[in-house]
Amino acid sequence: MALAKPRRISDIKPIFGNLALSSQYEVVFGGLSLELQNYLSARGVDPRFIGEKAGLLCNRASLPGSSVSTFNVIGNYTGVSETFAQGRTFTEIQLDFYVDKEYKTLKFLEHWIEFISNASGINPTNPGYFYRVRYPISYKSNTTKIVKFNRDFKTELQYNFIGLFPKDLISVPVSYDDSQALIASASFSYERYICGSVTSIDINRDTDNNKQPANPLAKVAPVSPTLTTTQSILSPDTIYRTGQSLGNQQGVTAVTYVPGNVKPVIKR
Repeated sequence: MALAKPRRISDIKPIFGNLALSSQYEVVFGGLSLELQNYLSARGVDPRFIGEKAGLLCNRASLPGSSVSTFNVIGNYTGVSETFAQGRTFTEIQLDFYVDKEYKTLKFLEHWIEFISNASGINPTNPGYFYRVRYPISYKSNTTKIVKFNRDFKTELQYNFIGLFPKDLISVPVSYDDSQALIASASFSYERYICGSVTSIDINRDTDNNKQPANPLAKVAPVSPTLTTTQSILSPDTIYRTGQSLGNQQGVTAVTYVPGNVKPVIKR
């Protein structure tokens, strides 16, 4: 039986000195439908704010998790209960945002949720107002991502969300106590996520989905033409084509190799 072996501090220190930190990350929103962008722009939330500033104002995020859904089968074998995988379920994520002075962060979340259920077309002040949910393609985002990187920017881990939309906007408390930065929190639901880059460049390079790049082919040094004994005796710089008789007979073709030239010089 193998026993634990003592290890030196010098062997362990590099491992624990190379840990990822929780404060280096970035949230990027994208892939909103044109209809949703126009709805938000009319309320002061322009696409540039969504793409460049909304993610930077996210002061707390959580990397997503998932689990395998299962089902039990009893009776295939006497007294045995078997468990099999059936599918995959994904947990919701919660994002916390600093609220800017123009309240664009709150407007972004509030009116995104409002857009989802405001398809009735009736004035909200109408006593007979009712909710009608829009089609999913109009309110879901397919390119929102969370990028976890290190301080040296050499490695990163991406989580790309498919079908993401805000599900809950948590109440934002305010009070007369000591002033603090206003923070808005929202829970987001999504269909699934893809771990790793999904850009067309990475797909073309076969480095998407956290695939490691293939080892580049070793550079092969150019090989000079090899002369046979007979050819070397006749002419050290001439290579005669295989299958032809040597000499100055009519129809005989020779190829002269000139060092430094890309193409050989053909003698006729």
